[in-house]
Amino acid sequence: MDSDALVDHLFESALGAFDMLTIYIGDQLGLYAALREHGPLTPEGLAEHAAVHPRYAQEWLEQQAVAGLLEAVDGRFTLSQEHAAVLADPESLAYFAPFMRVIGAAAVQLPALLDAYRTGGGVGWSAYGAPMRTGQADANRPLFLRTLGSEWLPAVPDVHERLTAGGRVADVGCGEGWSSIGMALAYPRTHVDGYDVDDASVRAATEHAASYGVADRVRFHHRDAATTEETGYDLVSAFECVHDMPHPVGVLAGMRRMAAPEGCVLVMDERVPESFTGPGDPVEQLMYGMSMLICLPDSMSTPGSRATGTVMRPSTLRGYAEEAGFAGLEVLPVENDLFRFYRLRA
Repeated sequence: MDSDALVDHLFESALGAFDMLTIYIGDQLGLYAALREHGPLTPEGLAEHAAVHPRYAQEWLEQQAVAGLLEAVDGRFTLSQEHAAVLADPESLAYFAPFMRVIGAAAVQLPALLDAYRTGGGVGWSAYGAPMRTGQADANRPLFLRTLGSEWLPAVPDVHERLTAGGRVADVGCGEGWSSIGMALAYPRTHVDGYDVDDASVRAATEHAASYGVADRVRFHHRDAATTEETGYDLVSAFECVHDMPHPVGVLAGMRRMAAPEGCVLVMDERVPESFTGPGDPVEQLMYGMSMLICLPDSMSTPGSRATGTVMRPSTLRGYAEEAGFAGLEVLPVENDLFRFYRLRA
């Protein structure tokens, strides 16, 4: 890439950064939700429905229209149905606004991140605040509620059979609980225990389970899976969280103990290449960005961390699994652009 091409690339990146941050504003202030429910709206109408200042409403609406995110006709602004699926519909598989929430929450921590890079310290998960927690949870919510039980787990026949008959699941690193709830909805006879070390996430997960009517079969525990004494689970899962763990080997060893003799230990993590080669594809670029701003600093906030980072390659997970007492792992035939599925063999 020559200098002119690099300047063009960075200019497009700058435009994308502004889009990202203004989407963050629209998401956090409920501006897209107001447009979806009440639009088309004038700036004054948006200000009224979303409880924001009219002058800021005007500037935001005009910027969104100039960026091609909204349509403007005769002073009224519309969020199209297609764009609403991306920006305002938490049930849509196209819902992308939570990623902007995640990156915006990371940007707030830039002074702390600079200090961590200088000192070798970290920035803990709780420091990023509610936008990070809810953004990460909402980003995966549609996949966990709609795809996990209909496509991903049915691709593991013995697991699908046991959960259909009525099994027990331990969902490690469950966050706000959408993976646990998704499994309970897909398998009405199955009971799920969700484990997470973040208390705010566990509280939110408990509320979500009640709102979806599965609280009788889904329980959440503020507990480190590395120390739990529960055993006999048909499935022990860890969805997109092992790379965040400061001590992954201890957690994987705990998952091994939790599984029944014929149970399955399943890990879903990022689909990155087998090795580092330099220029990478968009997924690898995304994962390195997430690692630098969020996952690596979070992990390094704990003393003695393995400091895995988001880009956890298959060989890294294989090494952790073997340290934890597993015989090895296999990559499962589950197709997804972002995630790879592993079965850890006892």
